[in-house]
Amino acid sequence: MIETKRLLLREYTMDDFDALYEILSDPETMQHYPKPYDEEGTRRWLTWSLDNYQKYGFGLWAVVLKETGEFIGDCGVTMQNIDGEMLPEIGYHIHKKYWRRGFAKEAARAVRDWVFENTDYNAVYSYMKYTNVGSYSTAIANGMKKVKEFPDPKNTISYAYRITRDEWEALKKNGGEA
Repeated sequence: MIETKRLLLREYTMDDFDALYEILSDPETMQHYPKPYDEEGTRRWLTWSLDNYQKYGFGLWAVVLKETGEFIGDCGVTMQNIDGEMLPEIGYHIHKKYWRRGFAKEAARAVRDWVFENTDYNAVYSYMKYTNVGSYSTAIANGMKKVKEFPDPKNTISYAYRITRDEWEALKKNGGEA
C-alpha cells in the first residue's frame, strides 16, 4: 500500500468492479480512449491488473480517499508498448467528480517515487493521446518531459513523457516538486 496526504493506493480486488466500471464506462472519462469499457472490458482490466501483480510485482492500484475510504480511481505502473518498446508507464484514471483537485498528480507522484525507490528502472514514462491535456499536464507536474510524439493506430498520435532516475533525484533534493 502507498499512502499520500489524502490517498491510499492499494491492490485491486474483484470487489472493486462496480466502482471501476462506473469510471471506465463513462464516455466523458474515457473520451481519449477508442471507446468506453463495457462490463466484460472492465473485468479484463481487473484481471489484467491482478495478473500484473503476480508477473511484475506492480500494476494499476486502486486509489482510495483516506478520509472516507471511497474508491475514486486507479493509478500505478504497468509495462506498456510505447512506440515499439516495452517500458514502465505510470497511468491514472480518476472519477470525473474528483477531477481538478490534484488527485491524479498526487497519486502519480507517489507512484513515480515508488518506482524509483522499489525497482531498478532508470526511467519511467507516461503516454497518452495527443488531445489528453489533463494527462500530459499531470505528467509535466510530476517532472516529466515530452520525449516523443508518434503515430499510434489506437490514438492517432500519442505523446510520451519521461522522467529519469537522475532527474527524479534532482527533484527530490529540491523537495520533490517539478
